[in-house]
Amino acid sequence: MTATAPAVTPETTREADAAKLALAWTHTARFLTTAAQLDQLPPTELPEIAFVGRSNAGKSTAINVLAQQRRLAFASKTPGRTQHINLFALGPKDAHDALWADLPGYGYAAVARGAKLRWQQVMARYLELRRSLSGVVLLVDSRLGITDLDQRLLDFIAPRLRNGEVKLLLLLTKADKLSRREADAAVAKAQAALGALATDEADLNLSLFSALSRRGLGDAAGLLHGWVQAAPRIA
Repeated sequence: MTATAPAVTPETTREADAAKLALAWTHTARFLTTAAQLDQLPPTELPEIAFVGRSNAGKSTAINVLAQQRRLAFASKTPGRTQHINLFALGPKDAHDALWADLPGYGYAAVARGAKLRWQQVMARYLELRRSLSGVVLLVDSRLGITDLDQRLLDFIAPRLRNGEVKLLLLLTKADKLSRREADAAVAKAQAALGALATDEADLNLSLFSALSRRGLGDAAGLLHGWVQAAPRIA
């Protein structure tokens, strides 16, 4: 039997064009600065998207895949090594239009308690107080699901989600490790957790993601690009 190619419609063509445009935009990401404290970050009127997750959730790898760059974000073989907030600028070099913030990972047992507490305080202040923050990408290992630490982070940013200040994308990483049934179950559990936030569903997004197979890459890039295009500039 000969396989039939999927029909090409104006809608699928528009979606493909939008994904290409978004991936071209994410490819412009470049390192801007690093900061150990909130007051070391530059003030900005640009929309800022923060990437956060457990130390072994594949956060740095996901940033690199989204940017189609091998070492934009440092992916250490030892989880928990990122100790600063790293900012990346996107858009034209002479007029960038957004920032990505790579936040320290959390939950890695081998990190000294004092360092973990300091990072947690910096992250908490950033997520609560950073005026330019307009979106959060929470990366969760799809095989583990939302852990207690992930849920605490969701609960912490829930007030900003509810008042419309911040949008959320939950990326279930390492999806290539799951069977179809396991993937469906992981999505259902994550949807239930997001539903409990009791906020505008339009501001909550969920996607399976694989750095290896590139599953979900175009959708994630398109969503982040859309956030930036729609974000009001801070006066």
